[in-house]
Amino acid sequence: MSRPTNYEFQEWWNQQRRHSDFFSSASTASSENPAFFAVEIRSPPGADRTFDKDRPRVRNARQLSFVFLLKFQQIFHSLSHLAAGFICIIRTANRRIVNSPSFRRSESRFYRIIKIFLIIVVVLLIFELVAYFKGWHFSPPSFHKSEVLGLPGLVYASWLRVRADYLAPPLQSMANVCIVLFLVQSVDRAILMLGCIWIKLRRIKPMAVMKYSSEDPENQNVENYPMVLVQIPMCNEREVYQHSIGAVCVQDWPKERMLVQILDDSDDLDVQLLIKAEVHKWQQKGVRIVYRHRLIRTGYKAGNLKSAMSCDYVKEYEFVAIFDADFQPAPDFLKKTIPYFKGNDDLALVQARWAFVNKDENLLTRLQNINLTFHFEIEQQVNGVFINFFGFNGTAGVWRIKALEECGGWLERTTVEDMDIAVRAHLCGWKFIFLNDVKCLCELPESYEAYKKQQHRWHSGPMQLFRMCFLDIIRAKVSWAKKANLIFLFFILRKLILPFYSFTLFCIILPLTMFLPEAHLPAWVVCYVPGLMSVLNILPAPRSFPFIVPYLLFENTMSVTKFNAMISGLFRFKGSYEWIVTKKSGRSSEADLITLSGRESEPLVENNIIQRSSSDSGLGELNKSKLSKKSGKIRRNRLYRKELALAFILLTASVRSLLSAQGIHFYFLLFQGITFLVVGLDLIGEQVS
Repeated sequence: MSRPTNYEFQEWWNQQRRHSDFFSSASTASSENPAFFAVEIRSPPGADRTFDKDRPRVRNARQLSFVFLLKFQQIFHSLSHLAAGFICIIRTANRRIVNSPSFRRSESRFYRIIKIFLIIVVVLLIFELVAYFKGWHFSPPSFHKSEVLGLPGLVYASWLRVRADYLAPPLQSMANVCIVLFLVQSVDRAILMLGCIWIKLRRIKPMAVMKYSSEDPENQNVENYPMVLVQIPMCNEREVYQHSIGAVCVQDWPKERMLVQILDDSDDLDVQLLIKAEVHKWQQKGVRIVYRHRLIRTGYKAGNLKSAMSCDYVKEYEFVAIFDADFQPAPDFLKKTIPYFKGNDDLALVQARWAFVNKDENLLTRLQNINLTFHFEIEQQVNGVFINFFGFNGTAGVWRIKALEECGGWLERTTVEDMDIAVRAHLCGWKFIFLNDVKCLCELPESYEAYKKQQHRWHSGPMQLFRMCFLDIIRAKVSWAKKANLIFLFFILRKLILPFYSFTLFCIILPLTMFLPEAHLPAWVVCYVPGLMSVLNILPAPRSFPFIVPYLLFENTMSVTKFNAMISGLFRFKGSYEWIVTKKSGRSSEADLITLSGRESEPLVENNIIQRSSSDSGLGELNKSKLSKKSGKIRRNRLYRKELALAFILLTASVRSLLSAQGIHFYFLLFQGITFLVVGLDLIGEQVS
């Protein structure tokens, strides 16, 4: 489409043409404004002097100066913001290095290995820098030239021979093995994604043979409602206990057909008193709720649940729903999950999906949301539809009590009691159902310290379990297809190979190939395939696409924690059986719950029920108790030595890559090293200092 005629510009142009002398036009412009002057551009003789309306518009000197001034101002502001942010990061890092007590702790075996590796790559970089400035990268010395080059040339020639004949071949072989594992795992992810697409296209979902109406259950035949036991295991959950108890107590279920067990393992007396007071408040409102506190608190969560299931009155109940302390089910949760057991006598578990009240709180929670959305939307849903088996998530699920008893109940042998009981139930022939459209609100860890401890437990526990139940899987009276799925897909591929190749390939082999260029990783392994896998992982959460690059880099960074946890669980190293309760911030406030319940699910009770249940929740007493506890220890951000050491390893390798002019490898090592540095300085997630 052509531009409309600019009459103002045409009038100016004609006025300029009337001036016969350059100096007269300059004097006229300077008299109007001495800061600017106009220049007359004469046409050559014989040129067409008619005005062409399609000719591009020309700016005068004043307009061009103003445009350049604006551009310069924008660039200056951007650079000043970047400089201020960089200075702030440097100051924060310096403050944490000075104040952090983490370097005074005893060193782990894994950290000592990484530190030795760092020393080796720094020495190699110094060696390569000397060779680079002597020009040996362009004309490598040989033993025939040793008389001319002297001892340094002889040493470098010997190094070239050693790395080519003895070091590069085993490194290349190990790289090839990791590439094969990487491709196998990528194919597995692609197949899961295709399965999810098939489910979406065919609109496949579990179907219940019945459905409860939205009417008040007290006005209906209560015999249609089975007896349900609701358990909330908790331990020192000062920030979130009210939310979970309140959400469970307003379930749209006949009161005489439901019993709530608060299984408190807290060793803090103040927290025990607060939870007891909350239970007493709901008892006065007519809710059947009991408080249990173990004197001998062994076995962590599994021991807590096992103790609760040993009560005599449990025999009266058919199903048990389990919620962690930071989970708040919608009021219609039981009405949406219990109907699937009707007519399915071989169904043991109905698992609901998690939804997060703080997924947009910071970058760390956004990246966690990508991971967990893929886990539920793809892994859990596909496995539930096609093979009726998946790992129990430990919460937001309903179990048939008969299935729990038949498979041996809760065992205290691992830190992943949920996965343990799911595997044993599957080997006994029970089936599972995953409901992708039933969501239960919960909270994500907002600090890197809490997230790291959670991931360590989630990746060391499966290796403990695999070592213990391998022979049980072989001896089980199930089909060989189910045995192969459990051993090769569920445990080896998704729990062992994934952290192994991601850490070994991108944190060990890739930096070494920079110093041993005879062994190399193709660009498609370093960049293209990981980028494609990141796109697949982020598809279930399309709003997170702007974070695809941070997600890829952060996942490689977390491979250190996952690899360390996997090795610890597999070989029973110290700390593999340690259970540290994930710290909650209590950010899932009552207002958040009401808002998100209406947004992510469809509550079937009126708002006045929720408001009535939360009107006298005793927030004043809670705040007083919090203030009394906060007067003691001051919490600070920490430094993480393994991540910092690997940051320097990758940055050192990036310098070596720059000397060799390797584009993609250099950029990957540079940005991955910076990511390790940011995480090692605890600059991601909640900032408390």
